[in-house]
Amino acid sequence: MQSTVHPHSLNPAIEAAMQSVAQAIPLAARDPQRPRYHFGPPANWMNDPNGTIYANGYYQLFYQHNPYGDQWGHMHWGHARSRDLVHWEHLPIALWPSLESGEEHCFSGCAGVLPNGTPLLLYTKVGPGSDATRPDNEQWAALGNADWITWRKHPDNPILSLATHDGPPFEGDWRDPFIFDADGRTFLVLGANLDDTAAVALYEAIDGDLTRWEYRKMLHTAARADVHLSECPNFFAVGDDWVLLTSPYRPVEYEIGDFDLETLTFHAQTKGVLDPGYTPNRTTAHYYATNIIHAPDGRCILLGWVRGFPAGTGWNGCLALPRVLTIGPDRRPRQNPVAELETLRGPMHAIPAQTVPASTTLLATLPAPSLEIDTTIHLHPGQSVRLHLRGRDSHEPSLTITYDGSTLTMGATSVPFLIESGEPLHLRLFVDRSVSELFVNEGRLAITTIQPMPITPIAVEIEPHSSPIELRSFIAWELSPIP
Repeated sequence: MQSTVHPHSLNPAIEAAMQSVAQAIPLAARDPQRPRYHFGPPANWMNDPNGTIYANGYYQLFYQHNPYGDQWGHMHWGHARSRDLVHWEHLPIALWPSLESGEEHCFSGCAGVLPNGTPLLLYTKVGPGSDATRPDNEQWAALGNADWITWRKHPDNPILSLATHDGPPFEGDWRDPFIFDADGRTFLVLGANLDDTAAVALYEAIDGDLTRWEYRKMLHTAARADVHLSECPNFFAVGDDWVLLTSPYRPVEYEIGDFDLETLTFHAQTKGVLDPGYTPNRTTAHYYATNIIHAPDGRCILLGWVRGFPAGTGWNGCLALPRVLTIGPDRRPRQNPVAELETLRGPMHAIPAQTVPASTTLLATLPAPSLEIDTTIHLHPGQSVRLHLRGRDSHEPSLTITYDGSTLTMGATSVPFLIESGEPLHLRLFVDRSVSELFVNEGRLAITTIQPMPITPIAVEIEPHSSPIELRSFIAWELSPIP
């Protein structure tokens, strides 16, 4: 990751924030567990990916960023861009809290392009105070230059406020705007609460400048007893299917179905958890706060925040690997890492196809802690297998993946997973120091976990539990760090 663009003059608030980040870079660089090929800011805190869009010849990524420390606070919008979703160029911080206007945080949002080509960011302005004392959130906008680097707050802010939105009396913590187009119309969804209901509120733009919006309805509702708030709602089409993603203070949840544009009604046909990775005490979902990019080749690129790292290291938070999101014939998601990640592959290591007897451990030693492993194993009914990654010494941290025919376990996360009769188990595992991402059977299941790993060579053990298994293939690549 590099930074090559610096405007001749920056807002003083941005200049101060970037100086703070620069001062933290040496500390962040010393942490041996910091991921090497996952995107992260130069230093300090990041959370939700925001304003993700393909524009001006680049994949544009904005993200929640505290430039003043490696814990949450002082929310700005960091900014980076990429030609290939793998190699990123850091750009100046895009959004800053306008303290003189009563703005303490720039919360999450989205990006668009106005009819005249002007870039636009929509986000939630949060005022000072605690949850109980701060004023109601408002939805603000910022306008950008043609280069997508320099931004100014919109003169018509707020774009949306509870005082004038002509909708239900939502609670003040409504936030995280996400815009989408359908049949020539532009809509916006927000996470909102009303009495005992956690809602995804739907608005429609009534002008091309996206400064005037009318409330339409609650696109989705859930009981407050079950959902504290439907954070970071994303609503979009993938082919003929419509997908709703929400982050309800636990792993990201999906609903897939049909959207009736006449009644603006979403009919969900399937629902579930997008990525079930969890801490052992089930307090933190490792994959959270999604966003998407519609790539110029038609792919829907799914982005998410990896969270749950310790403080005090000069950095905290990274982006999960970009995933191609498709919908299977069962109307459930398929998530697979983008093909561009193959450009990071270095030396390859392989194990010949063979039958592995019971009570035997097949061992491979891989020299680097940043890896991609692709293995296919055929199991008969009742068979199980264990994949164990460890260091040379028993006291070093390790990662274990097991499958017993009905449950797949990765670290502290166990989920039901069935393979059809005759179908092999296909595991594609990315290990990047403390972050690991697993994709099972062409993306039917994806799991993200945070687990410190040895920075010395890694031993990979393949072990049948009770009867022989057929190893059909095993290939591993050392992956290059992002400069």
